[in-house]
Amino acid sequence: MAIKKKRRIAIVIDMTPMVDIAFLLLIFYMATTQFKPPEARAVELPQSHSQIELPDKDVIHITVTELDSIYVDYVQVMDVDIDGQVVKTTARVVRNTDRYGVAPEILRARAKNLRALVVIKADRDATFGVMQGVMKSMQENHLERFLIITDNEKLEAEEA
Repeated sequence: MAIKKKRRIAIVIDMTPMVDIAFLLLIFYMATTQFKPPEARAVELPQSHSQIELPDKDVIHITVTELDSIYVDYVQVMDVDIDGQVVKTTARVVRNTDRYGVAPEILRARAKNLRALVVIKADRDATFGVMQGVMKSMQENHLERFLIITDNEKLEAEEA
């Protein structure tokens, strides 16, 4: 007696809905991602062993460039009038200053956001006198708490 084999029915899965969902998720993540704002000026940081994480917001950046230019960079919440409605928005403020004017700029930024953390990013080739002047000006205005940003030595040793 011969056994009859049952015919297999081919299964076809339509991939169109899955591709649609994948693209919708990709567009959603691209639209909602907040990118790091560009720096006031690019600096080459000195190296250290420190590994402290900085917060993403409430930060006042002091940038000292290779040519001893000083920039104060912070994000400010502003009220904007749009078609008769007042809307709160954020704006990035970048001010160029000198070693004597850096403390008043920081105080102006701190008046808008009292929780802001002061962070100094100095180029490794910046003059010591400029950094000393910045810190002395801050100290005279009772701004003793700040962080100095550096590159991590371990990362560069692993890359080589």
